[in-house]
Amino acid sequence: MSQARYWQAASAPGDVVCTLCPHRCALRPGATGRCGARANVDGRLELLTWGRNAVVCIDPIEKKPLYHFLPGTPTLSFGGFGCNLSCSCCQNWELSRHRGGIDRPVDTPEAIAAAAVRKGCRSVAMTYNEPAIALEYASAVADACRAVGVRPVGVSAGYVSEAARPEFFRSFDAVNIDLKAFSESFYKRHCHAHLAPVLETLKYAATETRTWVEVTTLLIPGLNDGDAEVAALARWIAEEMSPTVPLHLSAFHPDHKLMDVPPTPPATLRRARAVARAEGLAFVYTGNIDDPEGETTLCPGCGAPTLRRDRYEILGHGLDPHGRCVRCDTQLPGVFDGPPGNWGRRRQAVIMPAPH
Repeated sequence: MSQARYWQAASAPGDVVCTLCPHRCALRPGATGRCGARANVDGRLELLTWGRNAVVCIDPIEKKPLYHFLPGTPTLSFGGFGCNLSCSCCQNWELSRHRGGIDRPVDTPEAIAAAAVRKGCRSVAMTYNEPAIALEYASAVADACRAVGVRPVGVSAGYVSEAARPEFFRSFDAVNIDLKAFSESFYKRHCHAHLAPVLETLKYAATETRTWVEVTTLLIPGLNDGDAEVAALARWIAEEMSPTVPLHLSAFHPDHKLMDVPPTPPATLRRARAVARAEGLAFVYTGNIDDPEGETTLCPGCGAPTLRRDRYEILGHGLDPHGRCVRCDTQLPGVFDGPPGNWGRRRQAVIMPAPH
């Protein structure tokens, strides 16, 4: 447990209001916020999950998914418990919906950074659950990692308050943000949240920060996969963020509270990709299906394939070490530092040392 930031005293003695996210949970002493990670302890807001990670492993960076950030390299991935959304489609719901006692050792920021160096990872990724709800920990991990030359990245739903956005994006060199759908009705019914704050976060990220941003939308049959909604979503990204922001359209599989919804057909993803590209997005990818064409990065200058992938694995590339097309010298947008790696699609468990 650690002292939290982003809160204020309420009118009633001992009560507090958490200001980290748009929910603005009002908490009496002993109460825990909707995220399950922040609680009123004796009139102060405390972070209950500081350093208590449920999973630590090595993934390909493409699995986050981040396709334009140190491609082909391994990232030390870790995540804890809780989330400030309540998505019926959540595919990590065992972690995100966990409430109650957390009997886990503490992984200090320095231990995370040291593990990344020891395992040869160029980056660490706060993923599996929402990193924003543990922003104090994320910020400390970022400082520890940057001190040893490791880049911090995050995977988030973007449900962050205006006050917390600057620190959130300072904590990450790259972020993939889930845009669950492009309708308020979906966010209210299936996430118990609102669309507008997520759009505000995305626009802020693209226009006010130096963080590399990619966007993911999980297409769910009958709920958010219509051509008109996909077109509107892609058009908003192109106009309000940038036409070069990568958009990942991923396949849904039945999980959590949507066990009666069928998996997303590959044809739906391929059609949605075509729709999004027609709205002006330069980089639209399909995910969670076998689709080499939908995973390939094309040069925006000459159209040549610059990164060919198969299920997170780099099969070939046409880039120089700085991310320029070797055919026409066009700079690919993103973060490139040396040639693409060859980590492949492996997932490797990491055993963290016991705290002293």
